Order: sequence, then structure tokens, then C-alpha cells
Amino acid sequence: MAYLNKYGLLLLLFAGLLPVNTWSQVKIEWISPAATADNIREVHGPHVAMYNPSAHSRHRLLFMIEGTGASAASCRVFDSCFAEMGYHVVSIDYPNNVITTTCSGSTDSSCFDGYRQEIVFGTPASSLVDVDAANSIVSRFTKLLRYLSAHDKAGGWDAFLQGAAPRWDHIIVAGHSQGAGHAAYLGKAFQLAGVLMLSGPQDYLRTFQTPAPWQFRKGLTPAARQYAFLHVKDPFNYQFQVADVAAVTGLSPADTTMVQPGIPVHSDRHIFVNTWGTKDYHGSTVNPAFVQVWQYIMDRLQ
Repeated sequence: MAYLNKYGLLLLLFAGLLPVNTWSQVKIEWISPAATADNIREVHGPHVAMYNPSAHSRHRLLFMIEGTGASAASCRVFDSCFAEMGYHVVSIDYPNNVITTTCSGSTDSSCFDGYRQEIVFGTPASSLVDVDAANSIVSRFTKLLRYLSAHDKAGGWDAFLQGAAPRWDHIIVAGHSQGAGHAAYLGKAFQLAGVLMLSGPQDYLRTFQTPAPWQFRKGLTPAARQYAFLHVKDPFNYQFQVADVAAVTGLSPADTTMVQPGIPVHSDRHIFVNTWGTKDYHGSTVNPAFVQVWQYIMDRLQ
């Protein structure tokens, strides 16, 4: 177990999001995927796990799934904000090199469904990706939790396992971009403590002018425990994203509220939208300038 690296803490301190005494409090561990099971391969780098032993525990695990081509380490500043709030946090390395929008123009209406099923569960359901059961998101996450439980006894990771399986009702799944769709897909399959979709999903069938069918399926996570955060100028099309979120949750596309950096949030809506004048619209939703939005959502999921 190591401490949060200096680069990540400097960003947070500069942004005024962490007090000075946070230095050396957030513990971080970098775990090789291969260390968790012999048949799991490394894609981009290690899994990342962190928590703050000095923070008041929220007794919840935030499972963060990054977007296309990104490593688990790319989420470390985002993750550390939640660790400071009192959450245990993990980000996993997983097969994410095929961009979701490969299905956007498909004439096969089940294209997105197969793509999600294979990456999340390892079912041979898509010709676009090649992910076996061992290397699926659910397998990698489960093996990581078991590893942490066995190797970091003082970390409290046992609380998020029920036998050998994840204790899903104590787990909030967040995802950015491609990961937003995976988070929503997991919310269909399991009764999660919450779902947080950031800059996604992108599962809109342009050919059919409709969200992908899987998003309309009744899921196990209640709509009241699902949230999205988007940017109106997202290059992946804000209107399509809103339609996707509405399909996933069953809530109205009008269930939106505008937010700005550093301004407290007061809303009973489930889709938060920003117009921040950044050069990275798609990445704005994981920028710590919006930590107050994340915290507001997480407080509502307690």
C-alpha cells in the first residue's frame, strides 16, 4: 500500500478541494491484473484502489469505469476526491480499446447490446470485441475485490464482498464515456447502491433514430438511484446522451438541471448539465472543478 502520488494531491490542493492536512492521508494501491488471477491479462496498466483511513467512512464502494483507451490510473484525481469523502474507491484496467460509437451507424439494432454484454460479462455476443469471461469487467472487478480482501486486511474491503461475490447493494458504479454505458448496464443486471453516468452513454442508433434496446430493459437498480452528468457541447452529441439516459432510467429527458463550477447544487433532478467553457467538453464531467456536483449526487445515494 502506497500513498496518493504527489501529482494527484497537488492538483486537488491547487483546486482548493482538499485541505492541506490531506497530504499522505489517502492510501493508494496499484495492483497488477495478473496478480488477481492467472488468466487475467493486463491491457493498459494496473488496477487502482484507494481509501482514506482518516476520513469518516461512508460504508460504500465507488467502482469507477474509465472510457475508451484510458487506463485505471487516468482516474486517480477523480477517485481521490471520493476517497477523501470517505468512500473506498477502485478503478479497473479492462479491454476498452474499441470505441462504443462503432455501433452508432450499424444496421443491426442489437449491435450495442452484444458489445456491452461481451465487455461486461464476457459472453461471446459481439463481432466487434473479443473478451472472454475471465477478462470481463465483472470478473476483473470481482477478482480485484477478493485480492484486496486477502492482502489488505486493515482496509475494510471485506464489507464489499458477500461470500466470493461483490455485495452490489453497497457499491455505486460510476463510468465516464464508454464506462458510463457499462455502469448503466451493470445497473440493469444488479441492484446497485447507485449509478453515475458521466458524459454518456453513447448507445444511440442513428440508423434507427433511437437509443439501443438494452437501455429500455427493466433493470434491478431503481431509477431514483441513477444519475447522469453531461456537457451541452459534448462532441458525442448531448441530445443523444440525454435520450440514452432517459431510456436507461425511464425518467423524462426534461429531468435536467444546469450546474456551474464551484456553485452549490440544489435540485431534485437526475440529469445534471454544464456549459463550462473548457477546451475538453467531454472530460468536463470528471474535472474536480465539479466536485460539488459529485458530492451532491453521492449524498443523495447514501
